[in-house]
Amino acid sequence: MSTKIKSILVTSVAPLSDHAANRGEKLLGNASSVKHRPDGRVYISGQMQRHVLFSALERLNEDDPNRGKTYVANGDGPSTDISTDLRSDLGGFLDTNKGDYSGRRIAPISATPAVAQEKSSIGRDLLIRLKMNRDEDSTKKQALATNEFSVRDEMVMNFHLDVGMVGMKKLYEYNNEYHVGTKYISEISDDEHARRVRLFLESTGAMTDFANQARNAVSGEPHKVLIVLDTKFSRKAVRYFQTETTDEERKNILDELKSRGALVFLGDDTTSEGDSVAQAYAKAMKELEINKLYRPPHDKVV
Repeated sequence: MSTKIKSILVTSVAPLSDHAANRGEKLLGNASSVKHRPDGRVYISGQMQRHVLFSALERLNEDDPNRGKTYVANGDGPSTDISTDLRSDLGGFLDTNKGDYSGRRIAPISATPAVAQEKSSIGRDLLIRLKMNRDEDSTKKQALATNEFSVRDEMVMNFHLDVGMVGMKKLYEYNNEYHVGTKYISEISDDEHARRVRLFLESTGAMTDFANQARNAVSGEPHKVLIVLDTKFSRKAVRYFQTETTDEERKNILDELKSRGALVFLGDDTTSEGDSVAQAYAKAMKELEINKLYRPPHDKVV
């Protein structure tokens, strides 16, 4: 029997070594610090996670022969046209110039900050800018700076997609300032809707573009993953890889998901038992092809 997929949740663990995937304030003079929580665990902000996700999505979209006129707008200037701009559609926007609901879109994609599973070990790297020009008129001076980095972290990452709202506008009807009705309008075809859902899932396994990391080649590609194609809107499974979660809780989370017909895929590259991460993604992508993706009753834009 076909499953109606209403939301997709991906929770994963990615090993990051000698990294500064998300720098924070300069807390120690000219030292560029790594963001970390009060408990000493390094984290990557939700904003950075979404930035990296959309960078991956842009690459995948550009390689897709069925992309049509779609593109991913820069983060500082989403077009608000969800029919072609994938950032506006999947990432939402707020255009205060429009002054009504048409200028606000809640993002179908959501993400949590990525957090290390254990307390992080922080090091500092000394950077030196040498002055080689002996010209006395040169204003460029020799300078010293330090950069913090984290030695090694197992980072837990979480992403969620509201499948029904992809490519969909939600309009509110008012009568004498009373909300009397809600209707949906689709800006894209069912085929394009399915394509964007697949792009989201594939992007969660291709996290590479962390800020200022071009020379350090930091990768957030996971070596453990749990993919949930869910029959309801739920984010409960984000707890699965958290260190505070017990084995009994993990078992109960999986049992609950399976009891309501959700499709669950576990991948682990650190063991020969079960599926690898690549196999889990491949199986999930196949199920997206053969199962029904939920879309609320809607009108279609001609």
